[in-house]
Amino acid sequence: MAGPVISARELGLVFQTADQPVTALSKVNLAVEDGDFVSFIGPSGCGKTTLLRVIADLEQATSGTITVNGMSPADARLARAYGYVFQAPALYPWRTVEQNVGLPLEIMKLDNAAERIRRNLELVNLNGFEKKFPWQLSGGMQQRVSIARALAFDPKLLLMDEPFGALDEIVRDKLNQQLLDLWARTKKTVVFVTHSIPEAVFLSTKIVVMSPRPGRIIDVIETNFPKDRSLDIRETPEFLAVAHRVREGLKAGHSYED
Repeated sequence: MAGPVISARELGLVFQTADQPVTALSKVNLAVEDGDFVSFIGPSGCGKTTLLRVIADLEQATSGTITVNGMSPADARLARAYGYVFQAPALYPWRTVEQNVGLPLEIMKLDNAAERIRRNLELVNLNGFEKKFPWQLSGGMQQRVSIARALAFDPKLLLMDEPFGALDEIVRDKLNQQLLDLWARTKKTVVFVTHSIPEAVFLSTKIVVMSPRPGRIIDVIETNFPKDRSLDIRETPEFLAVAHRVREGLKAGHSYED
């Protein structure tokens, strides 16, 4: 049987600054299984994004171990094992939508680029926008282009760093539903950073609650909601109970002592 897609054991990260060392992550133990949708939630500065960046090999742990698809993060990055969606869409304004989505395909020199672009724009409901430029799109549409770009080379793992944080609540709700549908269709493993309790509970199979810095995992909550859930589920007792547990975990985290 295959092991976890992501496995972290006693993971720590200390940044060396001019004044004094800053411990960003401490004793993080985590397993993300194939097909999971895992959200990291915690207060600002708790290390959510730092942990995501360690998974992506954009930061390097200073203690403990971590594997991604059974490899070191560095080897996983070289193997193109994941797609990464940043907080801002980070699209090139002089490239059309299809050219932005196709950029990793150009870099990797992959075949069937046109078909891959078409398929992934269809996944994010942007058929017909291939020739548009980013400045002609709304913020939500731009972020959907960035998701299509991250999926262009068909990675098994999708890392998402607060992709909807700058959008208004109505657009965010719509994109949450679309992302859930995309996850169900592609069967990707998703790791998602958010500040929003409703977003974390609605999207996730597993919610990782983190303490203020130094970032620790103080609770891991499994949701067990049906995959085909709609936004109406947010009014159910089951949803509210999970949201309450997340909220209580965040409160407890503020009193967490080393």
